[in-house]
Amino acid sequence: MKIWNFIKKEFVLCVSLFLALVSMTFIKPDKNYISYIDFHTLTILLSLMLIMAGLRSIGIFSKIGSWILKKTSDVRSISLILVLLSFGFSMLITNDVALITFVPFTIDLLLMASLEKYMIPLIVLETIAANLGSMLTPIGNPQNLYLFSLSKMSLSQFISFMLPYTLISLIGLVAACILLVDNKSVSVKIPAYPPLTATDKKKAVLYFLLFLLALGSVIHIVPVYTAGIIIILAVLMLDYKMLREADYSLLLTFVFLFVFIGNMKRIPAINQWLQQAVHGNELLASILSSQVISNVPAAILLSGFTDNLQMLIVGTNLGGLGTIIASMASLISFKYYEATENKQTMAYLGAFTILNLLFLAFLLLFHFIIA
Repeated sequence: MKIWNFIKKEFVLCVSLFLALVSMTFIKPDKNYISYIDFHTLTILLSLMLIMAGLRSIGIFSKIGSWILKKTSDVRSISLILVLLSFGFSMLITNDVALITFVPFTIDLLLMASLEKYMIPLIVLETIAANLGSMLTPIGNPQNLYLFSLSKMSLSQFISFMLPYTLISLIGLVAACILLVDNKSVSVKIPAYPPLTATDKKKAVLYFLLFLLALGSVIHIVPVYTAGIIIILAVLMLDYKMLREADYSLLLTFVFLFVFIGNMKRIPAINQWLQQAVHGNELLASILSSQVISNVPAAILLSGFTDNLQMLIVGTNLGGLGTIIASMASLISFKYYEATENKQTMAYLGAFTILNLLFLAFLLLFHFIIA
């Protein structure tokens, strides 16, 4: 039972491990294995995880959200602000952290105001917002970070490339909030958060400086390993408990998939077949594979068999829309909703699937118009 529960909890990790082990039966472990691993991406990803864990532990994002929400007086305004907070913050703190921060905040807020009927559409829209907002920057989500590193694009090139998709997504999200949430006036008691202590303020400044250092390593201003060592040592001194908060299962998923891809590329027949299957179909292949294995593994797997990384970037970001596992960040919201007292699981999954597919169709249409 424990093994089954672990497999359910870490499904993508287990699949990636299985693929790596199967590939190892064809290509026995040798000195070339070490060259499979993209240690640069793993170092940056770990650094960002630790920094965001530190900032989240201070509660700084929730405090910002609470301060902004005090200016509102109706349900639609509250919904717009919460969705836009997820959208905007995901660009810098990743889609996962944005949802970990704002979904529990949203649930508490709606329960306090007796606005439970808005919970499903609002959490679903926040999830879509975090997944779509994160596509603008290389640090918005793990697949962007990995593909940005591979593509050798500059920061400005990446942002300008993804900007049209981000702007049209923003328009769609605002329209969805207006259509799905009424303009009912409401008096909401915003959850109160204690002010930052002097120690917390110092930590916040230091974590922000570490974030700038990590960003410098992403855009190749600072050596990646130098930045990584400094960040890990700094987090150890600031709060060593943050080392437990990193998503090591995601890092291991990356490693296992690197091994699988590396081995597949050394089998001529399979390598040639995969290249032919993916070539020219990067967008569709990444969207469809994301629906089954989620977009981060899809990005890693497909990147080994095509040079058209720009279409993989678009495809894996749009591919985060669709099924509940298309983006692992979507499971974060779902788990928080499932923990509520009066949950309606099928209603949530139905609304999630319908809205995600509508946004996916909308963005695909936009892509073909501008392509």
